[in-house]
Amino acid sequence: MDRRVFLRSLAGGLLSAPLTTEAQPAGKAPFRLGLVSAGAPRTSPHWIKFDRRLRELGHVEGQTILTEFRNAEAQAERFRQIMQELVRLNVDVIVAPGPEVSLRAAKEATASIPIVTVAIDYDPIASGLVGGLARQGGNVTGVFLRQVELTGKRIEFLRETIPRATRLVVLWDALSADQVKQAEASAAGLQLQRVAFRDAPYDLAAAMRYAVQQRADGVLCLASPIFFRQREQLAETALRSRVPVVGPFREMAEAGILMSYGASLPEMFHRAAEYVDRILRGTRPSDMPMEQPTKFELVINIRTARALGLTIPQSLLVRADQVIE
Repeated sequence: MDRRVFLRSLAGGLLSAPLTTEAQPAGKAPFRLGLVSAGAPRTSPHWIKFDRRLRELGHVEGQTILTEFRNAEAQAERFRQIMQELVRLNVDVIVAPGPEVSLRAAKEATASIPIVTVAIDYDPIASGLVGGLARQGGNVTGVFLRQVELTGKRIEFLRETIPRATRLVVLWDALSADQVKQAEASAAGLQLQRVAFRDAPYDLAAAMRYAVQQRADGVLCLASPIFFRQREQLAETALRSRVPVVGPFREMAEAGILMSYGASLPEMFHRAAEYVDRILRGTRPSDMPMEQPTKFELVINIRTARALGLTIPQSLLVRADQVIE
């Protein structure tokens, strides 16, 4: 089963854009877009969705737009360098998805170039990077998802699957540090063992060996661009070690971890493309409300459950948005 996740504007439909192939004023040279990835390559599903939506709205690479794609590889200093470079290139819009350091670096680099954020693991309002939801002011707008609020649900789903669970290993890094406290607050009755990662690529095989040594009943993977990028390795090593893993993104469950719960990254990037389109048509970022996902998707990989010898409760299966057979 597969129920799609959509986003809606908090101001009610303000992002609806006219479908036209004329995406820029007559005589205007191609718009230049600065696209900054936190760690995922341009071929990732969410970037593909972003590019497809821009084409649907009439923006053609090499004709109406020129894109400058940069990958920060989840390195804080790299974000700063990239944003400064894009400002020197005088791009028309910066798309700054990912962790807080991405948007912070963009804001430090420019107060005039419009910035579209896809904040997937922090709250830009609580961080003081934008002023509010409806009329935030400044040059920033976009979509955000506060992952820490979903950490408890992921633990809940894992415990429902493994009622006897007493030990849980938590995988985290600097970009997901704020989620650790929420995990601890949601783990009443569970003994948590934290595994911190610093230098990418992460040694996930060692983390799974540690989970086995500690007799962990499951692993909680927090939201980070590096974990997302290494999702296939995570799934392979977890299955090889016979360790059930719950994570934040659908793509992780599709890669082979036991289950995921969170918002749809491709849908968030789809909406980000619509923000970019409206800015290119002349709308100011300060006039566009920030947007949050209104639905979240639970994806369960039954193939992995069978390989691990687990039976997913029917009460959980009926709530799943997708069951991978």
